Amino acid sequence: MTSIPHLQLPDSETSCSTCAACCCQLEVMLITDTGVPQRFIDTDDWGGEVMRRLDDGWCAALDRDSMRCTIYEVRPLICREFATGSAECHDERSGMHGIYR
Repeated sequence: MTSIPHLQLPDSETSCSTCAACCCQLEVMLITDTGVPQRFIDTDDWGGEVMRRLDDGWCAALDRDSMRCTIYEVRPLICREFATGSAECHDERSGMHGIYR
């Protein structure tokens, strides 16, 4: 991917169409059973279950073409609670400009 689709500055409105999945670079602990397919689950250094990330750091469940979650209906609780457009979302977005080529 050579550019991030629809990445706007953090002070602009964030929606599903402008999200760009910045939070999909974060480590996601699986603290409840939501039905995440086993192929997307990994074990961290302390034995806890986390979402598997690929070598480049992106969540394995992320569709790289659309930058949307392929398991949205069964995404982990942490993903469900990470609100699009929240202060935490904007903090993550502000640091993402440098990771895209």
